Amino acid sequence: MPVYRDEAVVLRTHKLGEADRIVTMLTRQHGKVRAVAKGVRRTGSKFGSRLEPFMVADVQLYEGRSLDVVTQAESLGSYGADIAADYASYTAANAMVETADRVTEAESSLQQYLLLVGALRSLARAEHGAALTLDSYLLRALSLAGWAPSFQDCSRCGAPGPHSSLVVQLGGVVCPECSPQGAPKLDSETIALLASLLTGDWVAAEAADDATRSKASGVVAAYTQWHLERGLRSLQHVQHDRRAGA
Repeated sequence: MPVYRDEAVVLRTHKLGEADRIVTMLTRQHGKVRAVAKGVRRTGSKFGSRLEPFMVADVQLYEGRSLDVVTQAESLGSYGADIAADYASYTAANAMVETADRVTEAESSLQQYLLLVGALRSLARAEHGAALTLDSYLLRALSLAGWAPSFQDCSRCGAPGPHSSLVVQLGGVVCPECSPQGAPKLDSETIALLASLLTGDWVAAEAADDATRSKASGVVAAYTQWHLERGLRSLQHVQHDRRAGA
């Protein structure tokens, strides 16, 4: 059977039989792949720990009829332990991998792969706040999937901004002429933070106060839930954690 190698980040795993697992991975060249990792639940498994969620590995697989089979796995990024050690990072990472699972398919998606690996690495290293990292990831992942929001010009007619009304169903801020009656309005600081998260301007993003970050997170969550149609289960835990820390 054909054998191939690729870099992969583990999105999720499921038990199979007594000792095996089904591993769902986002790969660098082959898109999303579901494969069987045989014997990984045994104590003496050579690569069981390398195929846990949030881990990045160089994997060798051979093609099966319905599921591919992992034959080798070498660690490239051991982010799982550091992420799991911090609850905010752990819940954020779960929301990230669930989103990646939803917006990617079998075809190659190099940008989505690099975005996810970079976000998980940032979480593991605690480079930025977990909530900010997650919100930035969600906006960028949705943009790559074809749902890029507008936080400057009107998302409906293109009228130059800035605009204060935001309608997630229309793709971002809208001008007064396009704004539905009763559309919520956002302050300029929240809109600026959303724009910074989308472009990766971390200096500006980290300068925002807690109230502004909370408002921006609400917008990102609503935007994500709308475009993915079915809600992200893991995002509910992130939102609960934010409320607990408020």
